[in-house]
Amino acid sequence: MGAGVSSFFFGAAAEAAPGAAGLGDLPELCAAQVLLRLDAPEICRLARLNHAFRGAAGADFVWEAKLPENYRHLIGYVEGGGEEGRRRRRRAGTKEIYARLSRPVSFDDGTKEFWLEKSKGRVCMALSSKALVITGIDDRRYWTHMPTTESRFQSVAYLQQIWWFEVVGELDFCFPVGTYSLYFRVHLGKFSKRFGRRVCSTEHVHGWNKKPVRFQLSTSDGQNALSQCYLDEPGSWVLYHAGDFVSTNPRQALKLKFSMAQIDCTHTKGGLCVDSVLVYPKGFQQEKVVTGKISEMRSS
Repeated sequence: MGAGVSSFFFGAAAEAAPGAAGLGDLPELCAAQVLLRLDAPEICRLARLNHAFRGAAGADFVWEAKLPENYRHLIGYVEGGGEEGRRRRRRAGTKEIYARLSRPVSFDDGTKEFWLEKSKGRVCMALSSKALVITGIDDRRYWTHMPTTESRFQSVAYLQQIWWFEVVGELDFCFPVGTYSLYFRVHLGKFSKRFGRRVCSTEHVHGWNKKPVRFQLSTSDGQNALSQCYLDEPGSWVLYHAGDFVSTNPRQALKLKFSMAQIDCTHTKGGLCVDSVLVYPKGFQQEKVVTGKISEMRSS
């Protein structure tokens, strides 16, 4: 809808006869009503059309309608604590708040961050490998932290070889109302740059084709998901879908517990990079997604 509306307005502006009433004569309040029906990128495009849309695009009520209902809570994560920081946030207009929350907001010592996806203003979240509890992570015989520009956190955990593979995490957060999907972002093989080109070594990749990896997700209000699948596709980052959950109260923190495990000790496994856990609005994805066979999904 947004693209069609904007092309109609831009076309109408170009074809208006000299001296005839045009979109420039549209009352600002009417222009604002049009903008309320568009996504954020389309609002910014129409703001360049004429004075009426430019003025309407700065209206607080237009941008407040695009923000999550608990945006005042979310903006509290932005750096700048103390009374001065609170005063600065109170003075900020909703357009400025939308712009700031569309950029990553870090918390928990930089191991977690959230942001609004720019089109519809929905909350996305990422947790680094350092925010997760990984069995054997402190033993360099099994795991190493590998710096890389392929992670938004500039570092991934690389597994050389282990018998008991388990990655566990927890998160408390006030999610806006909606349905969300949780993913583990992993990569089979060790990648690097050689002569400016990306290369991937699969020398240590083994054990993932013998037994499936088990994914679990539970919430503090009784939602549960359980699935399993084999890890595949060496050389590419893949999002493995752990499950979905629903947030119904944006003012109450929802506690998530999630895990990824392959604990059959009859064989070793290795050659895996663990980057992060991602939480996206359901249906929103930017990389290849693999959904395992659902063993159980319930809400108690």
